Amino acid sequence: MPDCLLFSGRVKKRENKGKDYVDFKIQDGFGVAEKIVLLTFISAVILMAILGNLLVMVAVCRDRQLRKIKTNYFIVSLAFADLLVSVLVMPFGAIELVQDNWIYGEMFCLVRTSLDVLLTTASILHLCCISLDRYYAICCQPLVYRNKMTPLRIAVMLGGCWVIPTFISFLPIMQGWNSIGIIDLIQQRQFNKASNSTYCIFMVNKPYAITCSVVAFYIPFLLMVLAYYRIYVTAREHARQIRVLQRAGAPTDGRQHHPDQHSTHRMKTETKAAKTLCIIMGCFCLCWAPFFITNIVDPFINYTVPGKLWTAFLWLGYINSGLNPFLYAFLNKSFRRAFLIILCCGDERYRRPSILGQTVPCSTTTINGSTHVLR
Repeated sequence: MPDCLLFSGRVKKRENKGKDYVDFKIQDGFGVAEKIVLLTFISAVILMAILGNLLVMVAVCRDRQLRKIKTNYFIVSLAFADLLVSVLVMPFGAIELVQDNWIYGEMFCLVRTSLDVLLTTASILHLCCISLDRYYAICCQPLVYRNKMTPLRIAVMLGGCWVIPTFISFLPIMQGWNSIGIIDLIQQRQFNKASNSTYCIFMVNKPYAITCSVVAFYIPFLLMVLAYYRIYVTAREHARQIRVLQRAGAPTDGRQHHPDQHSTHRMKTETKAAKTLCIIMGCFCLCWAPFFITNIVDPFINYTVPGKLWTAFLWLGYINSGLNPFLYAFLNKSFRRAFLIILCCGDERYRRPSILGQTVPCSTTTINGSTHVLR
């Protein structure tokens, strides 16, 4: 979600008739060796994002057990948003970055920028919804979870993840609300007479920077922190219960053996699920926090953040779009199994045992939502 980016340059101040203003000077483009390295890295990021997110979507669509978990509806929608980022946003940014020129016109620049803001914000809101879903599944009783996460409510939440970003992307950008008061500065940076190059410049004024950043990052981030804090507290309590059960030893009554065994398994599953999602959220924060912090600070320091720093923070955020699928593969057993089945063309070694051979009860009334957690 860019502010003033996809260009390389530096900012300096000078006096003009007693007033300070910002003069943006475009630096020389990348050398041949730098372009090769940069293009190789960017291509790897784009390819990783496309293949990884496609794999997640195909895995959930083909695996019946993954489809039963309500959280995975958010994960599929998240993967779709990240896939669109890698197909509709990243390639054009990469072309401009390597060529040091925007060749697609002003209107497509606005469309591309709007898509960037829309899709990256949608990804963040999906992660927020996943954290809320996990909070109700792990920290609440099963009946509370079923009442909160009905199919209708899930559909409303998914719709909100796509509709809300529209009000901070296409609507204000196409209307030019983000450029009120800084139009002259934007026009100054859009064209470089020395190299006869045009740039897709997206700059935001102070009101838009604050509003957009708060809606797209800071509010979802706060909700995720609160949700995962409660999950962490619950996970610690479950770990304590596990230690108590282990010290007590296996019960002698056969009728009570299964509930205790399954209770211990449920606690371990929930704790591992919480840790997995916390790692995913942590990677998200490391990828996007630098950009959104700079996004708010830059308008208040007269737009003096160097262009290369903007570009680095932006692509760090883009990396997050290709990172989640690999986190699922390495940290989530069910997704890992589904990925192996797809990549190995349905090899029977990776398939789940038949449900007829399982001894775990099918009832969900005593497992506190464990059937809904990521396994």
